[in-house]
Amino acid sequence: MPKSQFQRTFIVGCGCTAFIKPRGLRTTEDMGLEAGTKALLDAGITYDEVETAFVGYCYGDSTSGQRALYGLGMTGIPITNVNNNCSTGSTALFHANNAVKSGLVDCALALGFERMAPGSLGTNFPDRPPPTLLFNKRTVALEETLSSGTNFGPGAPRMFGNAGQEYMDKFGAEVKHLAMIAAKNHAHSVKNPYSQFRSGWTVDQVLQAPKITAQLTKFMCSPTSDGAACCIVASEDFVHAHRLENQAIEIVAQGLETDEPVAYDTQSPMEVVGYGMSKRCADKVFKAAGFADGQRDLVGVVELHDCFSANELIMYPALGLCAPDEAHKMVERGDNTYGGKYVVNPSGGLEAKGHPLGATGLGMHFYITMQLREWAGPMQASGLFDIPDKRGKYGLVHNIGIGGAVVVSLLRRPEFYKTGGSDGKARLGYNHAHECRPVTLADVDKVKSKKSSKFVLQHAKL
Repeated sequence: MPKSQFQRTFIVGCGCTAFIKPRGLRTTEDMGLEAGTKALLDAGITYDEVETAFVGYCYGDSTSGQRALYGLGMTGIPITNVNNNCSTGSTALFHANNAVKSGLVDCALALGFERMAPGSLGTNFPDRPPPTLLFNKRTVALEETLSSGTNFGPGAPRMFGNAGQEYMDKFGAEVKHLAMIAAKNHAHSVKNPYSQFRSGWTVDQVLQAPKITAQLTKFMCSPTSDGAACCIVASEDFVHAHRLENQAIEIVAQGLETDEPVAYDTQSPMEVVGYGMSKRCADKVFKAAGFADGQRDLVGVVELHDCFSANELIMYPALGLCAPDEAHKMVERGDNTYGGKYVVNPSGGLEAKGHPLGATGLGMHFYITMQLREWAGPMQASGLFDIPDKRGKYGLVHNIGIGGAVVVSLLRRPEFYKTGGSDGKARLGYNHAHECRPVTLADVDKVKSKKSSKFVLQHAKL
């Protein structure tokens, strides 16, 4: 389809659960039901208006997506289950967005959830080699090129620790810069009621935490988590028909990229963890949005995939937020937090708010949507709308998974945005952007399918 025939697309509803320690306290279906119910309430629609759904998770049986959504009704719509490692949630949203963008549907739902095991990531299939084995072997083989030499620790942090070491060797950054990033994110998370960690650890506390690799301490690493998040994507016609102008946030451009041979055939641990993949994806997204060179300062707020603080450092230049050798200087200037050039991870990021793989990317979009609605309360980035363009600055989402895939989304408040009137805060009864509450059966009753809801009454558990 020619690009000129694509529909504009908008996030019209979103919801999130608290991200919690993985202790088996909640099932994937009840977390999915909570996030989905909140998103539908936010959008002011019932499940009957959803024409297709994409559900992301990494640790779960086949058709877990159907099981979670059947709590809202068995309407017969296409439901596709998605697994793309840590970028799973945003991948589900990418496909929901494309379904609307292409005109196949006017309303699509993307849901992501995860119920994880405590401790470092492992495989559920020990009888076969993991798909990331080549990445792990490559990162270990490249350690002889780094000043730190042979590393230690579990596979994922070791991989990202080595990538951070490459940046430090090239440009003079130090471990303290990784600690500054982690402390910044933990400080942000204090104001986020959805966050798994709200302790606000300082730079010194981050540095003094137990070492996981030569470069990373415990507080520089994202924890395993349980949680769910949901976004509803709709066409412009749908926005106007349902009078959602006062809360719709446009997906201006979005991309999904996978690895190229450079991940293996260069002497670069940064390439192994997706530096080039992220750069390609971001460049394509900004080009699709019509950005000229040097215009990325039109971005005001970012949710960036900080699975480890080393990844946040190396992804600043990959996303074009600074020059290749300026990432640690950007940290020193405070251009990654409130009062600086960008507010990066106002939610606290993965390091602090948690990282339930299937929910992570959709949670990122939840937080950026709320920032662009100016609903984020104590997490709100200031100055997003202090420019002549009434649409204000852009919000950016970056979500990566090793093995590999990356999704980059560029969001903005549309020109027809209206303030005042009924919105998701009124329908939930509170501002769910910065207040975390559970849903009730009465909430589910408001949004469940009116055509097919017998299943809900029999099986919903809250």
